[in-house]
Amino acid sequence: MTEKWLVGVDLGGTTTKLAFINLYGEIIEKWEITTDTSKEGKNIVTNIAKSIDEQLEFLGHPKGGVLGVGMGAPGPVNLETGIIYGAVNLGWKEEYPLQNIMEAETSLPVIIDNDANCAALGEMWKGAGNEAKDLVCVTLGTGVGGGIITNGSIVHGKSGAAGEIGHITSVPNGGFKCNCGKTGCLETVASATGIVRIAAQAIQSSNRETELAAIFKRNNKVSAKDIFDLARKHDQDALRVIEEVAFHLGLALANLANTLNPNSIIIGGGVSKAGNLLLDRVRMNFLKFAFPRVAKSTELGLATLGNDAGVIGAAWLVKNKLSL
Repeated sequence: MTEKWLVGVDLGGTTTKLAFINLYGEIIEKWEITTDTSKEGKNIVTNIAKSIDEQLEFLGHPKGGVLGVGMGAPGPVNLETGIIYGAVNLGWKEEYPLQNIMEAETSLPVIIDNDANCAALGEMWKGAGNEAKDLVCVTLGTGVGGGIITNGSIVHGKSGAAGEIGHITSVPNGGFKCNCGKTGCLETVASATGIVRIAAQAIQSSNRETELAAIFKRNNKVSAKDIFDLARKHDQDALRVIEEVAFHLGLALANLANTLNPNSIIIGGGVSKAGNLLLDRVRMNFLKFAFPRVAKSTELGLATLGNDAGVIGAAWLVKNKLSL
């Protein structure tokens, strides 16, 4: 008897991650393709469908052994219709009927959700969430994404925009301009981009000859990785940057926890690779601002699935929809 597979797709602006996953959440095969954003993203879905068919043929697995496709896409999604409300970085400027087009191209049932929501579902199912039914997942990358799960289900909100943790106002009177049009969003101070901005300010306002200042002077730029590497060496400017990031992140997460009281808050994304250097400082601020009972019951931890979280969570969408 042919084993039943799920397809998980994590659609990104540069690359698209795909995987065949069994009903136990185990990855059978995973691969990536380039996301072709030319011609207003016209070829994106066609390329994904073609790649799925090619991999099935290569592995000798019949298409009848695939139960459906789950996809995480950037931006707000209408869960009922699978319409994505515009994703400019993909070339989709208006509402885009992603689910309908994917179903037509793949001849398979398709379920669409936001990519950060899928990462949260992946961590809940097979990662750091340990199957907890109430958790928050925060992804710290170029931006800050988030997924909120209550009683085992993603919170979507009225227009599919729930969980936009990166756009919590963190600096109320001023701050950096955000891509969303506001100023002072958490994303502007807790993402990799935001960390670099804070570092530039710290260097310019400091008279110390630190290694971080030397790197900036030599290259006219620094990276988030530079900052964390130097902080481990006790560079004072780098440590000041991390303390500021941890303050904003800890405060925002405490306010979320005070509202939701989840089992855990999972921090993932590229910035989370800083590990306990960042987490310990975030936790200190979290405990400072969290309601006492919330502080005792909500745990902060690091994501464990890495780049696989999105495809595993996307596959879970299909499994859950079919009640398998």
